[in-house]
Amino acid sequence: MSAKRKETGGEIRYMRVKPVTNVLFSLVFILLALVCFMPALLVLIVSFSAESSVVSKGYSYWPNAWSLESYRYLGRQIEYIGRAFLNSIGVTVVGTAMGLVLCSTMGYALSRPNYRLRKFFTWYIFIPMLFSGGLVASYMINAQILGLKNTYWALILPICCSSFYIIIMRTFFQTSVPDAIIESAKIDGARQIRIFVQIVLPISLPAVATIGLFYTFAYWNDWLMAKYYLNSNMQDLFPLQYVLISLESSIEFLSRNSQFMAPGEASKVPAETVRMAMVMIAVVPIACSYPFFQKYFISGLTIGAVKG
Repeated sequence: MSAKRKETGGEIRYMRVKPVTNVLFSLVFILLALVCFMPALLVLIVSFSAESSVVSKGYSYWPNAWSLESYRYLGRQIEYIGRAFLNSIGVTVVGTAMGLVLCSTMGYALSRPNYRLRKFFTWYIFIPMLFSGGLVASYMINAQILGLKNTYWALILPICCSSFYIIIMRTFFQTSVPDAIIESAKIDGARQIRIFVQIVLPISLPAVATIGLFYTFAYWNDWLMAKYYLNSNMQDLFPLQYVLISLESSIEFLSRNSQFMAPGEASKVPAETVRMAMVMIAVVPIACSYPFFQKYFISGLTIGAVKG
């Protein structure tokens, strides 16, 4: 017993980090965090800079003059941008919820060894990860067969179910959910739906939150689905990213053709600073959602890791 205690004490002393090393690593990580934060800070500062300062001095952490003109310019499009903002929130919430339900249920079914079609559906899901049908095939199915064109579902269903996320969930269920718990629940008379909702999902929160965060990023930043499946007259359905890209294209067109504009009108368009203001509008909402996922996201990053 004493030998075992000595061995354990030696391991603890061996694994203990010296104070100097701890301070050094802390400084290194603080420096890396600042380096990662500096580009975001530059975008924020440029968005509040005067257009004349950016043109003369370039992107700078301390501009010659400050201005809110870029946000005033976007404020004139508040109805257009606000409707697109609500569309993106709705698409992101509904799409993320549907994606999590589909991926988690399919992953759980594929993780059960007593499911007869487990191997068939595993290959059925795995093959599209290697060989995609292409844009033409997916467009024909979504627009012509399913009739999703010019509907909200065109922004949700094409990216709702991911083979990669299903495989991740299946692997997590196989490695992190003990079979003994499920068998005990079956002996007590619980059905598969109750086992999945009350036992498996609480254990799988790190994986579910991680996949949910990925889905949130994918839906919030998506604009290709709107370009593919929405006509130009369906402005009530446009998501935020598509609207911001359209505004940026319009501003770039005005800047290149300023000679055809009335004198002084071209200078009123903050072509450089408004781009950074658009970035802030698109990034801040999704950045605010990260703290709610942070606890489970960090745990989910270790899925499949070897425990010492």
